Amino acid sequence: MSDPFELLKARYGIQPTPSLGTLNPVLETLFAHRSVRAFRPDPLPADTLDVLVAAAQSAPSSSNLQVWSAIAVEDAGRRDRLATLVGNQKHVREAPLFIAWLVDLSRLQRLAQERGRQLDGAEYLDTFLMGVIDAALAAQNAVTAAESLGLGTVYIGALRNEPEAVAAELGIAPGSGVYPVFGLVVGQPDETRPASVKPRLPQSSVLYRERYAPAPVEQEVGGYDEAMRAFYASQGLPVTTWSEHSLARLKTAEDLKGRHRLKEALAGLGFPLR
Repeated sequence: MSDPFELLKARYGIQPTPSLGTLNPVLETLFAHRSVRAFRPDPLPADTLDVLVAAAQSAPSSSNLQVWSAIAVEDAGRRDRLATLVGNQKHVREAPLFIAWLVDLSRLQRLAQERGRQLDGAEYLDTFLMGVIDAALAAQNAVTAAESLGLGTVYIGALRNEPEAVAAELGIAPGSGVYPVFGLVVGQPDETRPASVKPRLPQSSVLYRERYAPAPVEQEVGGYDEAMRAFYASQGLPVTTWSEHSLARLKTAEDLKGRHRLKEALAGLGFPLR
């Protein structure tokens, strides 16, 4: 068992940790989260996928519309092709399970067509956002379930870099009302290449009480920049700060690595987004 207070200390880096009283195994699992990018090729226990999906379906769903789906990819050849599409991320190839999480309006659209019913609301931005939010809530439940079983996970946002090619690989037809919003790698962590808990911004930078009232931005991020500089150095990574990393990530359209085409891609996959 990890020491939850040490996990919190790692989570906030050099910042003071929150004062917490009672802790439990659920909180320990949450505090211990880390993105794992080194996996053993060992297959997962036979019932793992069923458990993860049950956890995912236990998440809240807006109006219980359940406008999400998931595609489990275990075939090595398909994982290899997906790894190429998401920027040659080797962990997509290494781990035995990749899950693509989808905004899926197709189920309701097909139901409306079958019953001759009107479904204009499916074309609006809020309905698409509902699908993204539902998929994210479901996936995060699956992540917590996987980590409680001793497995490692990492999200793959680069699934959005080439959405049409990813959709074709996953059998999603143009105009279908289905969009692969992100991926998730699941597997047995490679203990010889361990991942570490990454510091986050202090609570004072993200938590406001009653009204939005941010402090001067340099005050909000200054100490965190130093925590991240130390973290990068400890991991043998290029040493930079969170501020510089984040500003560079969103500097130009090209820095979005294909995601600046999102509106066009969504239209092609059946999301007019009024």
